[in-house]
Amino acid sequence: MTAEWFRKHWHWRRLTAIPASPTSVALGFAIGVFLGFTPLFGLKTLLALGFALLFGASKLAAVFGVTLHDVILPFMPMVLRLEYQIGYWCVSHPHHLPPKLHLDHHLHLHEALSWTKIFTTTTPLLIGSVIIGLPIAAASFFLVRFILVRRELRKHHETEPAKLTTD
Repeated sequence: MTAEWFRKHWHWRRLTAIPASPTSVALGFAIGVFLGFTPLFGLKTLLALGFALLFGASKLAAVFGVTLHDVILPFMPMVLRLEYQIGYWCVSHPHHLPPKLHLDHHLHLHEALSWTKIFTTTTPLLIGSVIIGLPIAAASFFLVRFILVRRELRKHHETEPAKLTTD
């Protein structure tokens, strides 16, 4: 993904035009990015709005951060599998990776949706999503804040009238 594609297709200017401080926008964006990695489908945007409100971050930037995951949507099965493997390794004693995934044609829907199966799957998935999401969210916070502060400084220098010095 090139920077030009990102600016052209993801509406980068909308993020930089949010009327809030660079820290508020960057924090909101990072909250959205972090929650985008969680397997809480259907709740991500609501949680992003709630956490942005709780931490005084930009709610619009939080929604932008969550929707950024639409770009990586084709890769989400691989990301979810990686999150599951990392989380499974963390919760297993002694630590080991999960067994290979085998799709059995005898899998019944009621077995897949049993509470036991759901809890044994979601715990490692949530832990893995936190481990992957936190550093990426932190990096996005610092990157977006750096870009917005630099943009504000550039705007300030462009609008500042040239001072004449008399010596």
